[in-house]
Amino acid sequence: MKAMILAAGFGTRLFPLTIDRTKPAIPFLGKPLVGYVAEYVAKFGFKDVVVNLHHQPESVKEALGDGSDYGVKIHYTEENPKILGTAGALDNARELLEDDTFVIVNGKLITDINISEAIETHKKSGAIATMVLKPNVKREKFTEVYTENGFLKGFGDYAHPFTEEEIRDITSGLSAPLMFTGIHILEPRVFEYIPRHVYSDIVPTFYNPALRKGEKIAVHITDANWYELSTIPRYLDISLAMGPRVQAGNNCMVSGRATVKDSIMWDNVSIGDDAHVYRTIIADGVKIEAGEHYENAAIVRADMIRNCEEIPEKALKGYIRGENYIVPLIEYI
Repeated sequence: MKAMILAAGFGTRLFPLTIDRTKPAIPFLGKPLVGYVAEYVAKFGFKDVVVNLHHQPESVKEALGDGSDYGVKIHYTEENPKILGTAGALDNARELLEDDTFVIVNGKLITDINISEAIETHKKSGAIATMVLKPNVKREKFTEVYTENGFLKGFGDYAHPFTEEEIRDITSGLSAPLMFTGIHILEPRVFEYIPRHVYSDIVPTFYNPALRKGEKIAVHITDANWYELSTIPRYLDISLAMGPRVQAGNNCMVSGRATVKDSIMWDNVSIGDDAHVYRTIIADGVKIEAGEHYENAAIVRADMIRNCEEIPEKALKGYIRGENYIVPLIEYI
């Protein structure tokens, strides 16, 4: 059985941290995020792993290589000239996946969900697919998933924050909505629903038509740890929650007179005398000058922005200050 890691996305909500790499290639606690995902699937016995590429493909290849450092063998599929979507990605890897049941894992996840248990649920169900779901206890902005007796019933809108009345009712048994974890198990027959050589996403292309046709789609519900690093505030919060309060990559130089708290430094960062940095992500090669003060921000080199063709519409807004480009995060906390 093979696993496929989805790693082709643009990472627009993580921009400018993704200006020179795709989202799964950003560093997380000392290694590329996608490296954790590769190790994660390897832990459950997956040795052959397919990884799709589009945006900044070399950043993923540099991160994973042939997969041997993470206990897997990587087969890359490239989507050119345009990205193909979550179903189109499967079509592009069809020849690698269509001979057996396979597992899909989003490349931006940190989790300890037990894939073996989910596969057991899938086998017992006789379903064409099994989605791994998790209660959205915090009611974050994820699509609600409806289930009945262990099977998928449909999809709703984004979960809404608890109202004051709902908060009062929580103690009386109010349940959290369910959300999709980005992990699912699929039978080769899903390719009957996926068109060839076009952009398509998995929910409108496969899941909704399969439900209308009466296909059995199982759900495996878990309360295991699960983190999705798709925005800069999430990336900062989860990194600090799971690692040291100050994290430094290779060749970082911090003045003994500088103050650095609750921050992440990538490689080749320097911080000068009397600088103050708090809750800040500092990307490769950034120099914080003496006396500068940054709080609740993400910082990349300004030359990267000057050479950037376009700032994504979904990106947080920033400004150039000296040789750096600063994105304030305070309004998003």
